[in-house]
Amino acid sequence: MSEHQFFYRISHGMRITVRPLFLDDRSNPGDQEFVFAYFVRIENVGDEQAQLLRRRWLIHDSVGEDIEVEGEGVVGEQPLLEPGGVHEYSSFCVLRSPQGYMEGHYLFARPDGSTFAADIPRFILDAAGSAGPLG
Repeated sequence: MSEHQFFYRISHGMRITVRPLFLDDRSNPGDQEFVFAYFVRIENVGDEQAQLLRRRWLIHDSVGEDIEVEGEGVVGEQPLLEPGGVHEYSSFCVLRSPQGYMEGHYLFARPDGSTFAADIPRFILDAAGSAGPLG
């Protein structure tokens, strides 16, 4: 992957941008532990306020292991995003192989109580080369 590679998708007025980074110094290939950080930027590009309530991730590695992760908020927060608002955070995952991918969605609520799922783009995890934090 190039130094500037990132993945993004716009859905329901939310732009989700992700940039992965292989953490060589925290990985142990001999024990099939490949650690990846990922940097997420959530932008409300729509015209209505939205609060992130939940997340759902699908994590796949090249040895065929699939993991599903669901939970409230992101890194302990449920950010409220006004139109034009931005929330950024980082997290990590551990794969059993040097390649894989992640994808999923965030569940948001509008002020009127309606909810919607904003897609998280599928992004590639590759120990051979990855990008750094969002610029």
